[in-house]
Amino acid sequence: MTLAASFAAALARIDDHAPFLRQLVRQRPEIVAATVGEGGLPAALAEARADAADRPVAEALRRERQGVALAVALADLAGAAPLEAVCAALSDFADRALDRAIAAAIEERTPGAEPAGFAALALGKHGSGELNYSSDIDPILIFDPATLPLRPREDATEGAVRIARRIVALLQERTADGYVLRVDLRLRPAPEASPLALPVEAALGHYETSALPWERAAFIRARAAAGDVALGTRFLEQIRPFVWRRSLDFGAIGEVRALSRRIRDHHGRIDRPGPGYDVKRSRGGIREVEFFAQIHQLIHGGREPALRAPATLDALAALAAAGRIGPDEAETLAGAYRLLRTVEHRLQMVDDRQTHRLPADPDALDGVARLHGLADGAALVALLDPPTAAVGRIYDALDGETVDRLPASAAALAEAAGAMGYADGAAAAARVAGWREGGAPALRSPAAQAALEAVLPELLPALGRGTDANGALNRFDDLVRRLPSAVNLFRLLEARPGLIDRLAAILATAPALAEALARRADLLDVLIGGGAALPPPVHRLAGELAAGERGDDYQALLDRVRLGVGERRFALGVALIEGSEPPLAVGAGYGRVAEAAIEALAAATVAEFEDQHGRVHGGELVILGFGRLGGGTLTHASDLDIVYLFTGDFAAESDGRRPVGATQYFNRLAQRVSAALSVPTAAGPLYEVDTRLRPSGTQGLLAVSTDSFRRYQAESAWTWEHMALTRARPLFGSGAARAEVAGIVAEALARPRDPAALRVDVARMRAEIARHKPPAGPLDVKLIEGGLVDAEFAVHLLQLAERRAFDPRVDVAAAELAGAGLLAPGFPAAYALLTEMLIALRLVAPGSGEPGTEGQAIVARACGAGDWPALMVAYADSRALVAGEWRRVAGLAASQLADRPHPRPLP
Repeated sequence: MTLAASFAAALARIDDHAPFLRQLVRQRPEIVAATVGEGGLPAALAEARADAADRPVAEALRRERQGVALAVALADLAGAAPLEAVCAALSDFADRALDRAIAAAIEERTPGAEPAGFAALALGKHGSGELNYSSDIDPILIFDPATLPLRPREDATEGAVRIARRIVALLQERTADGYVLRVDLRLRPAPEASPLALPVEAALGHYETSALPWERAAFIRARAAAGDVALGTRFLEQIRPFVWRRSLDFGAIGEVRALSRRIRDHHGRIDRPGPGYDVKRSRGGIREVEFFAQIHQLIHGGREPALRAPATLDALAALAAAGRIGPDEAETLAGAYRLLRTVEHRLQMVDDRQTHRLPADPDALDGVARLHGLADGAALVALLDPPTAAVGRIYDALDGETVDRLPASAAALAEAAGAMGYADGAAAAARVAGWREGGAPALRSPAAQAALEAVLPELLPALGRGTDANGALNRFDDLVRRLPSAVNLFRLLEARPGLIDRLAAILATAPALAEALARRADLLDVLIGGGAALPPPVHRLAGELAAGERGDDYQALLDRVRLGVGERRFALGVALIEGSEPPLAVGAGYGRVAEAAIEALAAATVAEFEDQHGRVHGGELVILGFGRLGGGTLTHASDLDIVYLFTGDFAAESDGRRPVGATQYFNRLAQRVSAALSVPTAAGPLYEVDTRLRPSGTQGLLAVSTDSFRRYQAESAWTWEHMALTRARPLFGSGAARAEVAGIVAEALARPRDPAALRVDVARMRAEIARHKPPAGPLDVKLIEGGLVDAEFAVHLLQLAERRAFDPRVDVAAAELAGAGLLAPGFPAAYALLTEMLIALRLVAPGSGEPGTEGQAIVARACGAGDWPALMVAYADSRALVAGEWRRVAGLAASQLADRPHPRPLP
């Protein structure tokens, strides 16, 4: 067939099977004429450039792209241009378009400035001059802050990012003339966190210290393509040692094998040509030829510069010439590569889509085949079958190692994860793929990747055994992402298989502990070390928390207390989850830890404050604990309800260089103590502090004198404030100061009250809580009808009405009241069960939702029930008893509350 006849046949096939090209043929007849003329493809490309020369940049680039797309396709389909010429023409246009977009973006922002200091590095097929017909480009944009043109007082990174955004818009936005190139900037270092354009020094630092194996492979084909090419070339010269390593150590071999395994069965569900086969990613496809060449280049290119050819066909020839692969292998792979790339172009010419899959629709598959000059889709499949099978066999031989490891392909891993118990196997597979790709900084070293692969076969099934396997996996991901390095963690888990099961149980069942682990991976030491979970007495523990090195400052103390408290709380949570301690003992442990933290931090803050501001003679700070803190039993999630008081004369002054009145002095000191207890430091958070129970609530002073406190309780306090006093307990201050405050509390509680009025006030307050704080669900054991609030209100009402059983521990007070016949005999046990459930549920279901199967088993065991259904029966019985006792003790019908004034709103 003559060349003219070939062009005529190509135009006919275009008209029948390629809508995108058919439209271009009608729009750009001058490009068709140039292509079929004597000048051929070069003349047509020149015509496209000339047509675009004097147009505005956005229009010019799109017009030139139309001409290039049409000329290249027509020459390719007619057999007038080999694959190399086709790819070169597409790649050269991408260079020109990118270069012109960079120059235009800089000119728009800084007119007249030289387009210096900004370079585009071409990677992948663009870098090697092998772009496919509808390919995107994957540049890395770098800039030199010293030479980049900027506007006055503009930050260099901000200016570079604006330039990058404009470049992308010029190339990618669709107009009436179409688009120029799709631009993907995700190959830059840490794309989730880094700017679109990177300073040269930052990019160098990444490739010298933390780049990943796939980035080494990507830079085999990198080149400075546009912009300040000299800047880009210097950069590539500087990172050459990162790409081409002269010595091949064990870690590098591991990298090569990991690359091989990850790609070998990528998109491998359809592993032979047919409908849906991916000519790029499926077994025997383009990617396998490319990686076969690149793996050998990575292995040998450090010592043999002749092997560093960017283009795949050149690399195969160089490897064969050097004896690194057999000549038959090189010939087979090269032939397959040419065919696969050509078919890839046919797929993309139909509608200018970046697709690599053979159509699933038979008619569409026939259309692609006929565009290529074949009879039908079956002929195309038959043409592809032998070379892809040969590529698959050659590529399979790269990795003969058989180890116990998880599948590499997303599909196979998703299927395996589903079998392990993950409800969303695809999400689990994606999470593992992210680890393998170094998505977290802790996983970017070869050592970390090797340690990860070693532990995954045990870790993934262990996490999968929980009801919320995907949630557990995500929590483990949170942990890994906060580590500076994951090597030691994975090696530790590999060396101690039992530790994996303990860790998995926590991640699967205890979100609060998982969150603590994510913040502080060193808490794993608690799992390893074992030991007693219950803390020692408060004063001893406070001494341990405060003990430091000589010369430690106040900030070091804050950090040390946070670390110590975090370890103690974590150990208590683990003890409950694993069943080594019952909930009430754990709750009391939480209480002692909080009291010790208050004692250690308040004492240190007082000393620090006195150093700066002197002392108020005759006065001292007292901290009064309320609620669960006052009662000595907390949950993992409890905040601290405290009130600050001070003894002595409120009119006194401090003895510092600048005397301060006592009220101002102790209020500023109280603010410092609250900050010490609540403000997060580098060592993490501590407690939430709630001071709304102070006299006059949030409208009152943070710290008041004990005389003012006594007067307020005697003259102004509301009923609910006296109810709160039933659990008030001094936690910090001298023995004398604590005794003074305890006396004030006792006086306020012992005052006579009208029982009927008291019941009305308390019942109304309970109704207010029910209106404004409804239960979050059936397991909200605190707020639900017959729950802890009802139980506590019944106890506090009786305490105030009967003026007895004033113990801040509600369980002790309830037992005394039941013993006196004022509460049902079963009330203390019902209250204990509700408290146990609260402590356990705050760990396994902090949102008051129903825990999963494992969580249910943990809570049931902790509460002494045989199983979850048995616990639910006991829970219902306890609630019924408490609700009945509350209604009996309150003793008023709703109608009797209607005319009473509302009490001051509760905090």
